[in-house]
Amino acid sequence: MAKITEGYMPFMGHQTYYRIAGERLDNGKAPLICLHGGPGSTHNYFEVLDNVADEDDRMIVMYDQIGCGNSYLDGHPELWNKEVWMQELFALRKYLNLDTCHIIGQSWGGMMQICYGIDYKEEAAGVKSFIISSGHPSSSLWEREGLRRIKMMPADMQEAINKALETGDFTGEAYDAAVEEYMDRYCNYWLGEDVPECCSRPKRSGREAYVCGWGPNEFAPTGTLKDFEYVDRLGEIEIPSLIMSGISDLCSPLVAKTMHDGIPGSEWILWERARHTCFVDRHDEYCVELIRWMNEHD
Repeated sequence: MAKITEGYMPFMGHQTYYRIAGERLDNGKAPLICLHGGPGSTHNYFEVLDNVADEDDRMIVMYDQIGCGNSYLDGHPELWNKEVWMQELFALRKYLNLDTCHIIGQSWGGMMQICYGIDYKEEAAGVKSFIISSGHPSSSLWEREGLRRIKMMPADMQEAINKALETGDFTGEAYDAAVEEYMDRYCNYWLGEDVPECCSRPKRSGREAYVCGWGPNEFAPTGTLKDFEYVDRLGEIEIPSLIMSGISDLCSPLVAKTMHDGIPGSEWILWERARHTCFVDRHDEYCVELIRWMNEHD
């Protein structure tokens, strides 16, 4: 079993929790940093990758971004924007001496990678590769795909969601039921109740971070990330990129293909029997590809 090390990094007068599986060895293998989704989710589900530390003799670094989990904070709306979350990543690399690394990002974490590879080329020095897992390059594309999929739902659920989007009232039993159905189709673990403990463990999500960063609903972003638009700049990413997504994923095949088409030399794996967390739903096969990719780019 990999050694687990936990700690806190000072950040902007607050604290960022981190968790490390395994140890850095003199074997030429760069550590893997894990960027969780949300914004406002937690590192928890990345614990399914602890086995990679043993199987690949590689250090795995995960953390709870400011505003959630063991880094929980609220009452600070000025913090919930991509610039702060990016600065936190840079600070973590410096604090843990991660001069070289691979980075895996899921959902919002994948968005962070795209921003990293385009807007922060100097800070990205030493990043060996990206693994973009169910991320996206465009909030407007994400919204269009979500609205398209709503049209595939039962008529009463379409009506409940569309009414909420029109009125801005995201409450009520009908709306909640429609959202639950949508998330079960595209987001919830495909494994259902058989998911590992770390995926079902109670967590302290950053609700304020999510609402300020994305908005009060999944479908139409209104927060600080609503203008996240990088489709036309994907060609600027120079870091080798592996895109992995599920066939029934919030990151639809169109979204994933848009990233693959735009990022030079990228590779794309589309997993069957997987939704928004394919590293959980297709864990064993995913880890094989993850390990292969990192070793190819060390």
